[in-house]
Amino acid sequence: MLLAVFTFAACSSTKDNKKEQTQNIRVGEVTHSLFYAPLYVGIEKGFFKDEGLNIDLQTTAGGDKTMTALLSGGIDVALVGSETSIYVHQQGAKDPVINFAQLTQTDGTFLVSRKKLDSFNWNDVKGVTFLGQRKGGMPQMVGEYVLKKNGIDPHKDTNLIQNIEFANIANAFSSGTGEFVQLFEPTASILEKEGKGYIVASFGNESGTVPYTTFMAKESFLKKDKAAAEKFTRALYKAQQWVDTHSPEEIADAVSPLFKDTSKDISVKVIERYKKQHSYATNPLLDAEEWKQLQTIMKDAGELQKEVPHEALVNTKIAESVIKK
Repeated sequence: MLLAVFTFAACSSTKDNKKEQTQNIRVGEVTHSLFYAPLYVGIEKGFFKDEGLNIDLQTTAGGDKTMTALLSGGIDVALVGSETSIYVHQQGAKDPVINFAQLTQTDGTFLVSRKKLDSFNWNDVKGVTFLGQRKGGMPQMVGEYVLKKNGIDPHKDTNLIQNIEFANIANAFSSGTGEFVQLFEPTASILEKEGKGYIVASFGNESGTVPYTTFMAKESFLKKDKAAAEKFTRALYKAQQWVDTHSPEEIADAVSPLFKDTSKDISVKVIERYKKQHSYATNPLLDAEEWKQLQTIMKDAGELQKEVPHEALVNTKIAESVIKK
């Protein structure tokens, strides 16, 4: 009896120790989208758990809200457009926000038309109401960059609307606002399935490689809890490799618990689109060339006060150490 009690106590102690070793990381995502599939794979496949991390995932719709949550201490890590770290830098932050792991490497939005078009030409956007994204945000800047690349000045050649809250853009379009809208997945494909819109172009195909969405944290967090950042990045890298080597169907099945309102056929179609245009980064390293392209886009949009060196706001050491191992 004494042995049984001792054995039970030892088991309980081991369980308690494991429980104590699990660290909670609060992650704020700028939107909930299959565009971020590797993150969800990491959660559902247990890659973060294997590293002793519990991911407390919160959706903080919009880059401004996500960054506010990070700066105020409401979250530990933000998944948001890398341009937001530059905005914080431009405001003279004493505790800068550092990009330490890249998740996506192309734009993730699609151009959706209200009417079904037999063939699409970018000139079709001229002279109509275009429902864009928030001014200064990555989707809007890349959207403008792509339109200008195709000979369209969105501020002169379209009736550009960009004052609608991020979370309400799709509803505004569904309610009759605009002839074209820029949307993330799976929203774009859901509207298409409902016959409320038709995907006619991919901004990701047009924009080229760019550090579109990255994981970032305050410099103080990375210094104080470097080990947690390394564990996080290691788990992410495993998830990125898993996504790279598995089919859209397998990925859709893996993330389905986090997309209960999205049918499997939509999920597969969306993931297939993103994989085809190489949106999912296969490793967490944000290199200097991508950083340069980001600032080119920001400068073109009139949002860059001064160029920021890659090493000032990007920590590559964590990603490099994880990849080497």
